[in-house]
Amino acid sequence: MSSNAAAPFWRAAGMTYITYSNICANLVRNCLKEPYKTEAISRERVHFAVSKWAEGKPEKPKTGENAFD
Repeated sequence: MSSNAAAPFWRAAGMTYITYSNICANLVRNCLKEPYKTEAISRERVHFAVSKWAEGKPEKPKTGENAFD
């Protein structure tokens, strides 16, 4: 079954919706005037922790940018 509907332009450009969404969010943040710009940029940071499990117990969690190494 084929569809005549056009593909979304972000898909046609070879990117995922998350990538497209992040680009749009960065553009909007950069267009804001102070003090709203600084506030919006500070909210974009995400903190997380990743724990590997071994023998049914979590190992010491890793945090930050290198958490997936």
